[in-house]
Amino acid sequence: MTRLHEIVGEVFGAGASVPFSARLPGGASRETWALDVVTGFGRHELILRLDSPGAALEAGASLASEATLMRAASDAGVPVPAVVAADESYILMTRVAGETIPRKILRDDAYAAARPLLAAQCGRALAAIHRMPPSCLAQEAPEEGAEDPVRRWRDVLDLLGEPHPVFELALRRLAADRPADHARRTVVHGDFRNGNLIVGPDGIRAVLDWELAHLGDPLEDLGWLCVKAWRFGSPLPVGGFGDYDELIDAYETAGGHPVDRDALRWWETFGVLKWGIICVMQTMRHLRGGARSVELAAIGRRVCENEWDLLRMLREKPVAPA
Repeated sequence: MTRLHEIVGEVFGAGASVPFSARLPGGASRETWALDVVTGFGRHELILRLDSPGAALEAGASLASEATLMRAASDAGVPVPAVVAADESYILMTRVAGETIPRKILRDDAYAAARPLLAAQCGRALAAIHRMPPSCLAQEAPEEGAEDPVRRWRDVLDLLGEPHPVFELALRRLAADRPADHARRTVVHGDFRNGNLIVGPDGIRAVLDWELAHLGDPLEDLGWLCVKAWRFGSPLPVGGFGDYDELIDAYETAGGHPVDRDALRWWETFGVLKWGIICVMQTMRHLRGGARSVELAAIGRRVCENEWDLLRMLREKPVAPA
């Protein structure tokens, strides 16, 4: 792969060799490669993310902006892969050993000792993310608080032209019962969940996928982590591996903002709604010919699951502290 070898030569010099490289699955407009680079100083196990030739950038931060975020995250104490080099077209980073597949993290014996640690580790990682300096965000990064998130996703649903009465009900209820605005604005990861974490037997080793980072309400991240879809069949509400109290206590102890549980429940409900609408969007990409894909088509069955979860959540009150 010519571009890969060009980057290795630019970063490590002409004498570097690449005895191993493999493209990892996933990503339409960005490629991800695992590679080993050998130099006179030893062997380097790396991950390379780069834009596919001729492909438009995905929504979210550019790769250079994502690298800036990851460096700021590391400075703030967030576990992330170390950025080796980056520009507008690629990020080269260290390869962190561990697992990202949620079903393995939640079920395999290899992670049995890690599971009881994960909720608290998530709380501490999120507290660190939320103290990152806003200046680390690219100028084009969206500010979720600058527009009404309920209105934004209502507009998205309307554009899809698909009738979903449960989503309409949830939108109305969320608009009428929104938490008081405390004017809190922090760096928000935007997709902090089980599946975007590298986990080893000792727990979280790295937080991945920073392209959706923005300025917003920090409870958005906590609520998204608790969305039922990211529990993968487990009854435990935080990522399938922990309880609310473990997450909140660790978050607040690590310096995170005080957590209003009603507001957290609002953001969790909003996250279920948002994921449900995204499922519709992905399915429409397949049905309307934008991207024919069995995977996208299969996501369609998740829509009714989110509708059921929303109906249940709209009837229940937040869990009180233990």
